Amino acid sequence: MELSKNHVEIWTDGACKGNPGPGGWGALLRSGHTEKTLHGGELQTTNNRMEMMAVIEALRALKRPCRVDLHVDSQYVMKGINEWIHGWRRRNWRKADGKPVLNSELWVLLDAEVSRHEVQWHWVKGHAGDPGNERADLLANRGVEEVLARARTVV
Repeated sequence: MELSKNHVEIWTDGACKGNPGPGGWGALLRSGHTEKTLHGGELQTTNNRMEMMAVIEALRALKRPCRVDLHVDSQYVMKGINEWIHGWRRRNWRKADGKPVLNSELWVLLDAEVSRHEVQWHWVKGHAGDPGNERADLLANRGVEEVLARARTVV
């Protein structure tokens, strides 16, 4: 009999001050009574890239295959991974119009991380009171603040 996979709930969010501009990503992972938070950022990025990085880093943090309920507020990530990616793969990472897929290197990483787990995707409206999304948003903004603070100390 196969043991059931660990169940993890994840909320992710990305933030960008200017688009492009300094950005951050955040993730809240919860399994039973255990919580883990993650965040990071980049000095020159886009909101979509940060939304993707949040999911990639959250899934990458899982040490073994899990059943994941993944809550995102990004239609770009939701539609990209559930609808558009199949055609992009078939067309060698090109859109229907023949142009290259934006952020293809992140889509490849995201696809690989998703394939390790059993993922249920849930879209949540951002800034609408979902406690997990609100915490992920705070973490993403912390990522922006930290990347800006590092940039100020380098100058």
